[in-house]
Amino acid sequence: MKAYRMDAEEVLKELGTSHDGISQEEAQRRLEADGYNELKSKEKDPVWKLFLATFKDAMVIVLLVAAAVQLALGEVVESIIIFLVILLNSVISVVQTKKAESSLEALQEMSAPSAKVVRGGESKTVPAKELTKGDIVQLDAGDYVPADGRLISSESLKINEGMLTGESEAADKKTEVIEEEASIGDRINMVHSGSLVVNGRGSFIVTAIAQETEIGQIANMIETAESKQTPLQKKLDEFSKRLGIGVLVLCILIFAAQAARLWFGDGQADMTQGFLNAFTFSVAVAVAAIPEALSSIVTIVMAVGTTKMAKQQAIIRRLPAVETLGSTRVICTDKTGTLTQNKMTVTDTFVPGKSEGISEDESARSKSEQLLLNIAVLCNDSSVSEEGAEIGDPTETALIHFGKKMGLDPARLRKEKEREMELPFDSDRKMMSTVYRLDGDRLMLTKGGPDVMFERCTHILIDEEQSLDETRLKEVMDQNEKFSDNALRVLAYGYKKIPDDKHSLEEQDEQDLVLVGLTAMIDPPREAVPASIAEARSAGIRSIMITGDHKTTAQAIGKEIGLMEEGDLALTGKELDKLSEEELDEKLGRISVYARVSPENKIRIVRAWQNKGSITAMTGDGVNDAPALKQADIGIAMGSGTDVAKDSSAMVLADDNFVSIVNAVGVGRTVFDNIKKAIGYLFAGNLGAIIAILFAVFLNMPNPFTALQLLFINLINDSLPALALGMEKEEPDVMKRKPRDINEGIFSGGTLQSVIVRGVLIGAAVIVSFYIGLQHSTEMGIAMAFTTLILARTLQTFSARSNTQTIFKVGFLSNKYVLGAVAICFLLYGVTVLPGVRSIFSIPDAFGWRDWSISTGLALAAVILMEIIKAIRNRR
Repeated sequence: MKAYRMDAEEVLKELGTSHDGISQEEAQRRLEADGYNELKSKEKDPVWKLFLATFKDAMVIVLLVAAAVQLALGEVVESIIIFLVILLNSVISVVQTKKAESSLEALQEMSAPSAKVVRGGESKTVPAKELTKGDIVQLDAGDYVPADGRLISSESLKINEGMLTGESEAADKKTEVIEEEASIGDRINMVHSGSLVVNGRGSFIVTAIAQETEIGQIANMIETAESKQTPLQKKLDEFSKRLGIGVLVLCILIFAAQAARLWFGDGQADMTQGFLNAFTFSVAVAVAAIPEALSSIVTIVMAVGTTKMAKQQAIIRRLPAVETLGSTRVICTDKTGTLTQNKMTVTDTFVPGKSEGISEDESARSKSEQLLLNIAVLCNDSSVSEEGAEIGDPTETALIHFGKKMGLDPARLRKEKEREMELPFDSDRKMMSTVYRLDGDRLMLTKGGPDVMFERCTHILIDEEQSLDETRLKEVMDQNEKFSDNALRVLAYGYKKIPDDKHSLEEQDEQDLVLVGLTAMIDPPREAVPASIAEARSAGIRSIMITGDHKTTAQAIGKEIGLMEEGDLALTGKELDKLSEEELDEKLGRISVYARVSPENKIRIVRAWQNKGSITAMTGDGVNDAPALKQADIGIAMGSGTDVAKDSSAMVLADDNFVSIVNAVGVGRTVFDNIKKAIGYLFAGNLGAIIAILFAVFLNMPNPFTALQLLFINLINDSLPALALGMEKEEPDVMKRKPRDINEGIFSGGTLQSVIVRGVLIGAAVIVSFYIGLQHSTEMGIAMAFTTLILARTLQTFSARSNTQTIFKVGFLSNKYVLGAVAICFLLYGVTVLPGVRSIFSIPDAFGWRDWSISTGLALAAVILMEIIKAIRNRR
């Protein structure tokens, strides 16, 4: 039932009710049939279920097996460390999941607690959840609307529906039938649950409750909107599975090779001990291959990114959003307050008889100019304090600011000129009038919509009062049309002399007015927005405006800020609804502006871009934006927006500014670059360890490392340099390159080649060191291999800072965190060779300065070769 297209009496009949409402008995029967008027949510997974789900990851399974084996072999310390790392990552995952479930709870809190209802001809107050279809509800200023309904009476009723429509101004409500299809913002005879009555009073028939209301449908969309994995999360998940399977296969092959060697050997070896050693060897490979601290390091690097973004006014609510921003291809942004200043501003004026607007030079102003300014300030109920605090309607406060700009002191003028009478603004009349004495004359000062003012004016002020003939009227109307074509909001101003013996104003007094002039205003773009849109375009990012405002206004702003280019299209929500999926797909790339859109429209736009493989960001501030914010790859809520929008988003803009989004994209790209550097660093070191282990296996040599040594390197030593790499500054071309492909792997862009080169060189250095140590003893070989591995992995931090630039070009001292991390790692290594500690790390007492020097020299040689190869490769 489309109640807004039906007469109120038809709606009453359709719902089996009357102006006296339904009876209490009938209300109870309908409640039992339709349920309570409250939002319901689907059952959520318990915490224990979410916790167990984190153990499905292939890498986690391999580590659990390794830890269990270590425990069975009596290596308690190693197994406890692995278990703690897994537990930490699981807790972080569960906390992030639970945070994402708060949107619907915030939505439920917006429901009105009680309602004034008419039942059986009697007025009573009932809990809002007990409302049912057919109830007659009364509204007064300050009430929250408790359900959706069709108005049956309205007395200057104004309702703020911004949480549904995105419009900042309250909507005037009428009872007349709407003949055509209308969006929510244009259904002036309907009220909607959760909106706020700001003026007047009225009554309505309840037509929808609970999930059937507009806010209920939004709740359903929030529940069903898909939560997206970030590109990095997808790649890490894919890589984890491959790595986990690969490590398992490798461990099985190594165990099988050693077991076969034992089985088909000379039979002299202890088979039980041999198989245990082979198993331990396989576990060591698993420990060496898997970067146990990877998940924690990625999380911390992204957390560092959130601090940088906070300085750009972008507050991150969900860590993966940091990385997602860097791959964003489309930004769907609201207009009001994000692209514009959210502050109506007078940008032009028209005074009959003048070729230009009001002069800023007070001494050069005509009588008409000065009178227009006086009317704008005195026929006005708003005020602006000395500190800039605004009280009143945004349109009227814009006039106060304009008066101040032109040299008037509105507060002083109002004290000097006493208001004698007034006719407040009324949405039916579209006018406001006040009476003041100016220059000895008692004048009724009037402002209002140009259409109604032109009808009521008989004279025009051009130095003196003259008849408003057709020629003069056409000149004024042409100027009004010119302003309107530029999406400017126009007000007309006039006056009329009032006799001294008149003590009250009536509507019929607003006739035979003298037209003084026009003002044109608009919510202007933020100054830095055009440059930011141009910067986004050069970075391969498409900016799209999605607004609840009118199409002409949106187009005008879009063209002014450079968002709309030649050949671009603008569509309304109605026009979008008429397009098939195929037609939308064909036109999508040319549509830059969407106006008067619904929540369903917003989700459809986001999905259309996602279907084209584009990472899409969406901004919003109202309840109506929440489903699309959740559907988008990254939802961006305004700091001034509703809690529902914020809870559905991954990022909040503290200053509501589009510029901050573009700045945050640059930070996001840098964060991803740094994550890749950290990942490359970790895997190059792990690859070096695996190469050394495999070399030992195939040559039937002892295991060059103990599991504790590898855990120490992976979890403690490697963590600090990896984190330091996450602090690298942005590359010079960070906002000049196109967004990365969502199918691009984490080892793309030269990372894989760098990992292989560095890994092979580290592995070779370790093998040489191990071989030299074995000439003395197995224990010495292990000690030297451990020393070379830990120092080579530490020193490769300098090489990992860039895949293309040598350390000298990057700047040896340009990242103080890297210098600090390397210094701490050297100290940590120093702890392992201290008396009383070295035995824990299998370092014999015989290990001395000569052995350390050889091991260190080999590590340093490996890193120097890394830089030489990098320089040669980049010269090609």
